Amino acid sequence: MLPARFRVKETLMARSKLVALARSLTLAASVGAPCLAHAAALPPPPPPPPMAPPPVDVGGGWYLRGDVGVSALRLNKFEGTDRAGFIGPEGGYQREQTEIGDQAFAGAGVGYQFNAWLRGDVTAEYRTSANLSFGESYANCFSGSCEGLTPPFPRGYDFYKGHISTIVAMANGYVDLGTWYGVTPFIGAGIGSAFHRTSTMTDFGAGTALGGIGVIQGRDTTSLAWALHAGLAMNVTPNLKLEVGYRYLNMGTAKTGTLQCFETSICPDTTYKFKDIEAHDVKVGFRYMLGGFAAAPLPPIMPDYQPAPGPLVRKY
Repeated sequence: MLPARFRVKETLMARSKLVALARSLTLAASVGAPCLAHAAALPPPPPPPPMAPPPVDVGGGWYLRGDVGVSALRLNKFEGTDRAGFIGPEGGYQREQTEIGDQAFAGAGVGYQFNAWLRGDVTAEYRTSANLSFGESYANCFSGSCEGLTPPFPRGYDFYKGHISTIVAMANGYVDLGTWYGVTPFIGAGIGSAFHRTSTMTDFGAGTALGGIGVIQGRDTTSLAWALHAGLAMNVTPNLKLEVGYRYLNMGTAKTGTLQCFETSICPDTTYKFKDIEAHDVKVGFRYMLGGFAAAPLPPIMPDYQPAPGPLVRKY
């Protein structure tokens, strides 16, 4: 056990340490209090600046298209009014070869891409003038009946030559079958109208009809048209696609005007029809997508930040 004087000394040292600690805490409080008060008086930080809005899609799935191509035409059926009945069975009436030439065409349209695999468009195209010709022959029995006469009878030949041009307007739908290395095969179908114009057709006669019997007047005709499509589309840019395709196009029926004979008694009100006019088209074209991204308008500029007023302090 320590002597009394050492215990007193330890007690005094402990008290001096407590006094020093209290003084340190008091000094820290006196220094930090103004800082805390100043921090409490500071306004809250201003809000962050507005973020730029994301770009918006302009144009959606709309697109423009244009096409050019060449076409091989075919006539499936040729009809005329009953001139054969007028001439009579003994006249040996028959139709000769019917021919139609090739065409070139150019068209344009507007369409919409509904999703990744389905799209549709409306198109109009002009098809250039194609040669059109047909013939007919008969026994030369106009001056009297051939009945009782011994064949062969002298025959007359009429060969008519003219032109046909067409405007086609169609609504089309397509299915895109997937994209590989930027190439998209597609199939489609369309329906619409064909507006045919046949020119005046001149008769180049032969045999007993040498010099021709008359002239066929021109005529405008509207007919139902339908089409089947197949082809490939290639990405040139994000908005531009190049197309190469085949189309089967059925342009319906075209009609002629009335055959105006030099001797009117031999062909009253005779007209002709060219039915099931088929076109096998090879074409190239483009599609330009109107959809794209543009910067959205910025929100209105925020006013300068003003801190909220502090509490009202009354002084008495």
